[in-house]
Amino acid sequence: MMWTLFAVLTCTGLSGILADVGRVGGVAPRCESQACNPRMGNLALGRRVLTQTVCGYKGTEPYCSYSDPSSSTAPCPSARCGECNAALPLQAHLAAAMADSSFRHPNTWWQSAGEAESETLQLDLEAQFIFTHLIMVFRSPRPTAITLERSQDFGQTWKILQYYARNCSATFGLEEGKAVLDGAPCTSKYSGAYPCTRGEVIYRALPQWESLDPYGVAGQEQLRVTNVRIRLLERQSCPCQAKDPTVGAPPTKHFAIYDLIVKGSCFCNGHAEQCVPAPGYRPVRDRTNHVVHGKCVCRHNTAGVHCESCAPLYNDRPWQPADGLTGAPHECRKCKCNGHAQSCSFDWSVWRESGQRSGGVCECLHSTEGRNCQRCKTGFYRDPQRAHTAQDSCKPCGCHPLGSIPFHLGGGSLCDPTNGDCVCKPGMGGSHCDRCMVGYWGFHDYGCRPCDCAGDCDPFTGNCMSGSDLDLYNLEGNSSELVRIFRADELFSSLHYSEKCECKEQVLANSKLFCTMKFAYVLKVKVLSAHDKGSHAELEVKVQKVLSQNTKVKIQKGRVTLYPESWTARGCTCPILNPGGEYLVAGHADRKQNRLIVNMKSFVKPWRASLGRKVLTLMKKNCTW
Repeated sequence: MMWTLFAVLTCTGLSGILADVGRVGGVAPRCESQACNPRMGNLALGRRVLTQTVCGYKGTEPYCSYSDPSSSTAPCPSARCGECNAALPLQAHLAAAMADSSFRHPNTWWQSAGEAESETLQLDLEAQFIFTHLIMVFRSPRPTAITLERSQDFGQTWKILQYYARNCSATFGLEEGKAVLDGAPCTSKYSGAYPCTRGEVIYRALPQWESLDPYGVAGQEQLRVTNVRIRLLERQSCPCQAKDPTVGAPPTKHFAIYDLIVKGSCFCNGHAEQCVPAPGYRPVRDRTNHVVHGKCVCRHNTAGVHCESCAPLYNDRPWQPADGLTGAPHECRKCKCNGHAQSCSFDWSVWRESGQRSGGVCECLHSTEGRNCQRCKTGFYRDPQRAHTAQDSCKPCGCHPLGSIPFHLGGGSLCDPTNGDCVCKPGMGGSHCDRCMVGYWGFHDYGCRPCDCAGDCDPFTGNCMSGSDLDLYNLEGNSSELVRIFRADELFSSLHYSEKCECKEQVLANSKLFCTMKFAYVLKVKVLSAHDKGSHAELEVKVQKVLSQNTKVKIQKGRVTLYPESWTARGCTCPILNPGGEYLVAGHADRKQNRLIVNMKSFVKPWRASLGRKVLTLMKKNCTW
């Protein structure tokens, strides 16, 4: 089960979580008739994090650090010292180390120059993203004062999201936990001197169970981001340094960070589940497969980098973001253009006049016109032998402009728009009104004059003609006529996915290997629920059988808490533990914190009675725990 599921609780309701779980199992495509969102991930992965300084930039620089004592009564360990040099790969601690994979490279870190009084970290994004929470894991003691800022306009303006201080009142003049109007709150939760290393600083964009549509105006104002800036304002020393008997003060005046996790997703207004690199993205040298890209592959007939508009032919109703609370997709609707347009525009006046049923105005092709391209342009007629949707269904009128008059119902057209028939001026004839009838002459803009003869006359001069001449000029009788010529279940979610979690299948084939693991406990449990605690996850289980235990934590039947590997490091649990399932779990204990932990060294298999008997037999015969 993906542990990023717990971050969903900060932004969505329970129904969205259940919907996601169903889709993961292959029940339905995520974007089909419902709101959807691309996978969550670390926005810093694959991008450059800027800092003001780096350790050893001007040459080799010595440094020392302290780790925490093993218990409250244990003495402080001695300082661990080394050297840094930005030009030597084995001694360099560059800013890129904060943005590498915290799972693949857990022990790499960035370190500022020695004696740095303050430091600024900045992540610049190439597009707008959704920013849900931030986690920093320090190698040095956490600073006593930090500010977290964000920009939504590529650095033109900035807003402080959170103040961190050991003493909010003395440092920032703010009351602990309270935010002034349109201001940021201050917390002392993440500014203590302990731990001296691997202390975390956490920020959540939304409180847990916040009922806020992330695609609405208020949600976008709170979650959209183009730049993130962290100011480390005041260093803090490890208390162990004051107790160090070493003569002279070791050089520990620096900031150092293992991991910078800026959790977020591509910003698609609920209309996409996949994104590709946005214009302006420049990959760093250490490429990763888990970059959260910024250009949406839009669904629901939408278009744009962030699916912020309707596709060209789908503007029959106003564009809307999807609803992140109900899951309504608010798909863009195709305009009714009778096959004669590739795009249409939305018109508010048309929308209101239609009773808010249709507002699309087609941009017509193929010699058609009208809001729905339902008629032929002036000067064209509809060929009755062709379908109305055929590209060549509108044919040009063949009426001579001098010999015909506009059709009275044709809107200025020279021919009947239904069949192409021409209306000739007086004395004009032919299917196109392009000549004088028999007995008329003088092709003019007013028509043809009657012949002033007992018989016919020359159609050009009006001269009376004899019978032989009539045979020659009787065009009307002897000539041949010319033929006329572009979902209430999927909520804003961090389930799609931080990093792909691939867990190796576990087998119980080697009894010696099982025994050498020296598991602190072997239990049959039923998983009841899972909870996101920001820095770690907790799994509530019901212990049904205790097969073995060798730990200070006394395990009895009933509710027990297991602590899976921190999702800040991996993004999911391996081995997999799904709520509602029954498992055989063999794991170890964290003696410092008296916790039962589950990690990659644990043995977890879905419970079967035969498996339980096999493990009991194996432990009795081969294991000497």
